[in-house]
Amino acid sequence: MSLFLSVVPVKRAIEVAKSLATAPKTEYVPLTEAQERVLSGDIASDIDIPGFTRSVMDGYAVRAADTAGAGESAPAILALKGRVLMGNSADCAVQTGECAYVPTGGILPEGTDAVVMAENTEPFGDSILIKKPAADGENVIRYNEDFKKGEVVLEKGRRLSAQDLGVLAAVGCAEVPVTKQPRIGILSTGNELVPVTQVPATGQVRDVNSFVIAAFVRDHGCVPVSYGIVRDDREAFGAALATAARECDAILISGGSSKDDRDMTAVVIAGMGKVFVHGVAIAPGKPTVIGRVGTVPVIGLPGHPAATFVVLVAIVRHLLDGMTGNAAPDPVTLPATLAMNVPSTKGREDFLRVSLKDGIATPLFGKSGLLNTLANSDGVLRVPAESEGFEKGSRVEIIPW
Repeated sequence: MSLFLSVVPVKRAIEVAKSLATAPKTEYVPLTEAQERVLSGDIASDIDIPGFTRSVMDGYAVRAADTAGAGESAPAILALKGRVLMGNSADCAVQTGECAYVPTGGILPEGTDAVVMAENTEPFGDSILIKKPAADGENVIRYNEDFKKGEVVLEKGRRLSAQDLGVLAAVGCAEVPVTKQPRIGILSTGNELVPVTQVPATGQVRDVNSFVIAAFVRDHGCVPVSYGIVRDDREAFGAALATAARECDAILISGGSSKDDRDMTAVVIAGMGKVFVHGVAIAPGKPTVIGRVGTVPVIGLPGHPAATFVVLVAIVRHLLDGMTGNAAPDPVTLPATLAMNVPSTKGREDFLRVSLKDGIATPLFGKSGLLNTLANSDGVLRVPAESEGFEKGSRVEIIPW
């Protein structure tokens, strides 16, 4: 293979990453462990919810027609027929001119179609004064209004939130079918790297990227597996890559990718498998490598932390989402106004770090090797490849971190 870059558009790099994603596998986990996992199949309700028409307020169940025209000065007077107890069936049928007390969540008695809030009523002997009219269905959830038996309540590919777990509990899903979490191997390459516990000597830097990558992998529903720091030696790197390929579902490599014949990552991947992409029209992150060892996808990331994070956001997340079955759309963007001009080179997709305050996006210009722009930024501004930049005052969309 050529040792030099053959740059492809970001769109093409994403397509390749998606194509390498292996099909998600299913496993069942207890409901208590399902949060943030991705559903591997549709979930349908096993019952009608609610299974009865119920009140959503403490008040009086009435026939709405009996309250027409009621007000403070001329309340409707309804005979109190009885009280509904929580968890019990209503044992009284309400006729015209009658009402019954019902607590929040209580079943509506036969003959009623609305609930008047308790604060809009007043006791009057054996009757109740209704001081506000009620509409048919007011303060009421009707039988199976929430979900019908057999109706799909959560769809395949959904990443489960806390509220989703409540829905699963309501439909009796105690064991949840989710996609198995892929194991993502992480290799950091470079003779200059030292562990975070070591004070760097001249010419050395602490390994930053492996922690950034691991956190990103976790955020996307995968399990990071660290293989530590690998020196710039093809034999040692090849051995570490082979081990990771046996033990993991995908591999992310930090460092070792560049635009010349020192690019160890591309050479070793090509020797053990195949390289599909060696260079992406993205800044920062141009020397990104995408390949495969056996059936295991491998992506070589730039060594600079800011470039690494941009490639994770722009490209790698598509691979991880494909492997987990996550069907969520692209990240939600935030509208903002640019505080200054942003120049860009046409034909290259730029991702510029920005700070965001009161709807104003301020670009944080800086080299990709700087950490302060990552720490001080709230997200990135994507400048499309067909654009030559944006002018100050332009309305733009920010991808939040």
